[in-house]
Amino acid sequence: MTSHPAPSRRTVARGALLGAAAVLLGASSAGAAQGPPAQGAAALRLPAPTGPHPVGLRTFVLTDPSRPDPWVPGAREVMISVLYPARTVRGFPRVPQLTPAEAKVFAELAPLVRPGLPAGGVDWGAVLTHGHRDAPPLPGRRPVLLSTPGGGDSRTLGTTLAEDLASHGRIVVLVDHPGDASQVELPGGMRWTVLTGPPDPATFRTMIDTRVADLRLVVDRLGDLPLAPVTDLRRIGVYGHSAGGTAAVHALAGDDRITAGVNLEGYLDLDPELVAGLARPLLMLRTDGFEDAARIESSWAGVRARRVLLRRAGHWIFSDYAHLVPQLQAAGLVDAGARAALVGAGDTRRATAVVRHGVRSFFDRRL
Repeated sequence: MTSHPAPSRRTVARGALLGAAAVLLGASSAGAAQGPPAQGAAALRLPAPTGPHPVGLRTFVLTDPSRPDPWVPGAREVMISVLYPARTVRGFPRVPQLTPAEAKVFAELAPLVRPGLPAGGVDWGAVLTHGHRDAPPLPGRRPVLLSTPGGGDSRTLGTTLAEDLASHGRIVVLVDHPGDASQVELPGGMRWTVLTGPPDPATFRTMIDTRVADLRLVVDRLGDLPLAPVTDLRRIGVYGHSAGGTAAVHALAGDDRITAGVNLEGYLDLDPELVAGLARPLLMLRTDGFEDAARIESSWAGVRARRVLLRRAGHWIFSDYAHLVPQLQAAGLVDAGARAALVGAGDTRRATAVVRHGVRSFFDRRL
């Protein structure tokens, strides 16, 4: 395990990045990607957490020398951000959502990995979280929640929900999955997604198996982290969005150390027998705007869980796009159709409040 509070800022060559973009949508689409945001680019903000505690944040790299990375040669490395209630944040700066190098990569890939996002005009590197780097933790042992993002997303797109949970007294671990995520800056350099569109069954299987192994690695190492004195390893939960929801349920079903889980619109048809035998507490939320709702409904049939339906909402309402996309629309960078396709046409602030309260109260009862 390596503490990594200040990630390397290795610059990714533009030619290599455009090559990755060309793989994603074809060479003709790559040419639409633009360079750094122009002066006066849209400034985006994330909503503040609602809890009584300020939020601290520390970043670590975990290496599993016994497990080869499925996407590139070498041992598996996983980047995590740990959010926690802080004793004080005075003198500790707020952390950007993306490192400068990650922001540069995401500016190129955003409209390719999430069609409808603008190809320019956004300063992605200026988005600040409400987490304060290396702030001292509030004393006391607290439950731990693992968070795994949607397929193709980086861990930081789950910042809003994680910060809210941390502000209410939880330890939240945002887990990145290099090779799957759009981009992750590791100590050795940048990794970007290998996905070339919706994954085929074999790729999806590899994604989920890899994510579950990544989550197990995090649970294995929680006691070794500098924040171990404030974590209660007897109370561990997991939640995830989309592919992360699938992985969260599989991790819950397969690891006795995890007590409860939340599935935010993830398919459950990969291992039906494993899911059907799950007897641990599970909350599942979905939207009425997801284009593949029929598969969600079918794969959830018979699963023992509490269910919540968000109306006039789209699939990415469970991520920070719920807040970023409406701001982009207000700035004239996203049209109404793209907004509806990404997060739905409804009130994203109300949906966020429902998700925050639902997830928080569920883990309150179960951990």
